[in-house]
Formats: sequence, structure tokens, C-alpha cells
Amino acid sequence: SILKATKNSFICSLRPCTKHAIAVESREIRMDLNEIIDLKTFPIDDAEFRAACKKQFEDAGVFVMPGFVRKNAIDTVRDEGIANKDKVFKSTKQHNVYLTPKDDRFADDHARNRLVTSSKGCITDDLMPQLSPLRQLYDAPVFRSFLCDVLGEKEIHEYADPLSSINLHFAEKGEELGWHFDNSSFAITLMVQAPEKGGTFEYVNDVRDAHSREMGFTQVDEILDGKAPVEVVEAEAGTLVFFRGRNSIHRVSPNEGDLTRILAVLAYNSEPDVELSEAARMTFYGRLN
Repeated sequence: SILKATKNSFICSLRPCTKHAIAVESREIRMDLNEIIDLKTFPIDDAEFRAACKKQFEDAGVFVMPGFVRKNAIDTVRDEGIANKDKVFKSTKQHNVYLTPKDDRFADDHARNRLVTSSKGCITDDLMPQLSPLRQLYDAPVFRSFLCDVLGEKEIHEYADPLSSINLHFAEKGEELGWHFDNSSFAITLMVQAPEKGGTFEYVNDVRDAHSREMGFTQVDEILDGKAPVEVVEAEAGTLVFFRGRNSIHRVSPNEGDLTRILAVLAYNSEPDVELSEAARMTFYGRLN
């Protein structure tokens, strides 16, 4: 099925500056939070609203908030990203859906080892302007408190390394993010610029159980062969999405249009002082700091 995230039709929903920023491009005036978030539609400081969001996220494993970030703010984030586009780290890699090394106990065409392709560009946290609306959103105490309640976390923290907390992902025509499971328990993304065609978020819930090591090989094969039904989320600019991808396989389909797909990933940890591993930083960003 296709879930279209429009402000009049909510999907599974009711509807301080970081020390790492060094980018040259920056706003001269800090936006108020109500200029960034549509707080009338999304009263994120309201306990009843938070509880309803949490329930729907727990029930569905995905929670979509169309129009969460206002147009002026999202346009600013888009312009900041385009201004720094020459700093994008581009990569194209093949990987299995479990994001693990090849397992020689299985054949190359077994679901455990089948390869898919991911190609994207990335701007890292240290290149985000100091006064970017995206950074203000990420750092806002009321936003973090809202995330904690919806995610069921006692507290959340930024990454300790200078690259990983806020990322902007760019997908040009023909680029995609291949099918995979996440290693983290949750992901929070914000659509900055939707593509003209393609580039949709697709997922299938509860394909594996990582805790019990049930890897769901049969269903993975069916999905990779295009024989299984998938859920599709089509999101416009300003849409905030919560997703639990540890056991639910997902991908971003190839961008079929000329307009670049730009997505912000807001990454947090439940523990303080956590860095993304050096190996992961080299893979995703091509550098350590």
C-alpha cells in the first residue's frame, strides 16, 4: 500500500548551537521554534498529544508527521544544503541486507549474502551552519523531550564525534538506498526536498527478530525478488518520520527524476559520549573528523 504524507491526511499520526559546526554559510538571525515547527498542528509539549503519538508509533512501527517543519524553515535548510553541495561525500557500495560481512557458510545467492546497491551523497554535522533551523530543531529541549516520550527513551544525546549527529543525504537521479535492516533501534528523518518521481521510502514490518537471531531468510528472498507486498511512504518537504528499522527491512527506491532528493537524518544515542565507530565514519563520510 502507498502512504501519502499530506498535512490533511496524517499517516499513523494525529497529525543551543553545537560546538561542531564550522560551515561558512550561515543565517544571521536565529529562528524561534514556532517559526520552525508548526506547533499549532503538532503541540509537542502537550502530554496527551505525546501519548497518542507514542501509541501510534508503537502500533505501526512508523510514524509520519507531514508539515511538521514550516515551509520557510525547510526552504532555508534546503538552501543551506545546496550551498554546501560541493562538500558532499559521494559513495556507491554493495552490501547485504544485514549490513554484515559475507558469511561463507551460505551460498552467494542465499538471502544472507545477496548483494544490493546503495549510492548517495552526504553532508556531515560539522558542515551544518551554526544557526541552521535544522540544528535548532535538533538541539531544542522540548523536541528532545518529545522524542524521548514517543520513543520510550529516558534520555537522548548527540553523538560525541563531530560528523554523525546531523546528516543531509543527497540522492541524484538513479541513486538509491538498497534494502537493509538498521543496527539502531530507531531512526528520525526529515524530508528536505522530495524528488519529482521515485525516491520513495519502502518497508516491510517484522521480517526478522534480531534478538532471537531469526533472520527471516525466506521473506528476505521474496522481497529482493519483488514477490512480496511492501508499504510505501511518499513524503513531501517538511515531513518528519519516525521508524523502527532493526527488524523491519526498508529501502529508498531509485530517484527517477531530475530533482535531487534531500533528506535530513537526526541521529541520537540513549547514552552520552558515544562516537560512531571509525570504520563506519570512513565508510559513510570518507573521513574521521
